[in-house]
Amino acid sequence: MDAISLLTFFVLSVFVGFEVVSKVSSTLHTPLMSGANAIHGIILVGAVIVAGQAESTPVLVVALIAVLLATVNLVGGFVVTDRMLEMFGGRKPAVAKDREESK
Repeated sequence: MDAISLLTFFVLSVFVGFEVVSKVSSTLHTPLMSGANAIHGIILVGAVIVAGQAESTPVLVVALIAVLLATVNLVGGFVVTDRMLEMFGGRKPAVAKDREESK
């Protein structure tokens, strides 16, 4: 493929991805993030396997960078999912509030 075709596919995929993600309601966002975290976990395992089988230094460096970025992506996804679940958790019980006031 030539560079123009690759650039066209990239631009179209960015546009379609943005449109799809922006149309997702907040109630569906948490389950979709959980699924994305599972995919990121698979990517991390793949990066570790590639790093373990690297036979040259440039391949090892790129694989270790991939492991680092996949780890950051996975942890960030779990942090965002945790925040989203806290939003749906509701308010804290009044018993804890009464205990704080009595001290």
